[in-house]
Amino acid sequence: MQRFRGPGRKPNVIAVRTAPRDRRRAIVSFGGIVMPAAIGRAGTSAFKREGDGATPIAAMPLLYGFVRGERVRLSPTALPIRRIRKNMLWCDQPDHPSYNRLVKAPFRPSHEEMIRADGLYDICLVLDWNTTARRRHRGSAIFFHLIKPGYQPTAGCIAVSLRDMQRLIRFMRKGTAVQVIG
Repeated sequence: MQRFRGPGRKPNVIAVRTAPRDRRRAIVSFGGIVMPAAIGRAGTSAFKREGDGATPIAAMPLLYGFVRGERVRLSPTALPIRRIRKNMLWCDQPDHPSYNRLVKAPFRPSHEEMIRADGLYDICLVLDWNTTARRRHRGSAIFFHLIKPGYQPTAGCIAVSLRDMQRLIRFMRKGTAVQVIG
């Protein structure tokens, strides 16, 4: 993986490396910015499966994001951002045709609510893991979102503090790669 900056160019890769002492934590670096992060409770995996709690080892382009506009003021960004609505859900049932897609309530199959009381998805960026080319049971809802207190591990996502997300998002655009290195 190579990061580069040319005249007027912004870095195009966000590197996520497993922390040396805890496989459920990571170090995120992007254009000279370095910050702590949480990753999956099972660490990283090159063989991601639905529900395994691992963060996939892969280069995942950013697609778009969501924001809870009534709770968070977002820094300016070139990344396409949608405001989260109460009826927004994310399907995580592998045998459903909407697997790993945004769906609307009411929706009976297994799903995640995009509006969360804990604020984790107040800023939630969708990574292209099993999204544009889906395969059943390969994992769903791999997001770059906000952290739980104490940097508790995620279910497979990458999570940073609100302050760090605000610092990073200014440089993000559709296609910026998030490279997870095991």
